Amino acid sequence: MINEIERITQNRIIKLFTEQLGYVYYGNWESREGNSNIEEERLSGNLKKRGVADPQINACIKELYDLASSNAGSLYDRNKAMYAKLRYGVKVRPEIGEHHDTVFPIDWKNIENNEFGIAEEVTLNKESNVRRPDIVLYINGIAIGVLELKRGTVHIEESINQLISNQDGKYFNEWFYSTIQVLN
Repeated sequence: MINEIERITQNRIIKLFTEQLGYVYYGNWESREGNSNIEEERLSGNLKKRGVADPQINACIKELYDLASSNAGSLYDRNKAMYAKLRYGVKVRPEIGEHHDTVFPIDWKNIENNEFGIAEEVTLNKESNVRRPDIVLYINGIAIGVLELKRGTVHIEESINQLISNQDGKYFNEWFYSTIQVLN
């Protein structure tokens, strides 16, 4: 549980993102099972709304999910590869023998076609180790930002150390951070 002062700050941030920036409030995910850095239903729904066919949607989500959950290479390498797919699109082949199509998980040309979302207290589990980023920002169901909030009396070093330890693959949730492009 977060204390009263942190709750007030968190509520103000959520209000800013939802009321002034137009983000969709996904909810408090403290008790929600299966929190992910790629929320498949949201991404699929957005791609469908933009006219992408089911085979391409499925192939795109699989490729993003495989990269996000991979242990190959460093987190930096996976994050860099994820950035390339988010920025330049995912090459998918509708069926064997057909030419590749490029599916853009984020519509960079028509930004209003994207769904910007915000979730709070996103619980991440790895065995008995639980971490809970205060706020996670999503675009089309893909986690792209984590905000770690602290009281004004807490040194910034504590937030930085927490963000670093949250990404520790041995003990915590490195997998979640493969899609994250902004830490604050």
